[in-house]
Amino acid sequence: MSSTDLPPNISPQLQEQLVKFEQLRKTLEAIPMQRQQVDLRILEINKALEELDKINENTTVYKSAGTIMIKANKDSLIKELTEAKDLGNSQLTLLKKQETRVMENIKELEAKIRQFANKSNLTNPESN
Repeated sequence: MSSTDLPPNISPQLQEQLVKFEQLRKTLEAIPMQRQQVDLRILEINKALEELDKINENTTVYKSAGTIMIKANKDSLIKELTEAKDLGNSQLTLLKKQETRVMENIKELEAKIRQFANKSNLTNPESN
């Protein structure tokens, strides 16, 4: 939402608050998609770790490196995947915190917008 999309009789402060609100709303909409992507990555990592757990030590394993597959050491691959999983879990935690923070900011902004709107209605009754 840009300030040109708003009615002209809205105060600049209210316009600014409405633009911030729209930005926060868009941020909040994106977070579940980001969480889903991280969840899927963790799920894939868990599947790979399960498969690695099933094979014996002298089984040859490969990992993807761009468009090619390269031979890898099972133990180092497990370590690498476990670190990636831990990173994904940390990202999920951060996304949950971000989602909570954005929702709190939206509630605070809604209250400010209501205050600005009420002030506008009280000081400019002919604008109704």
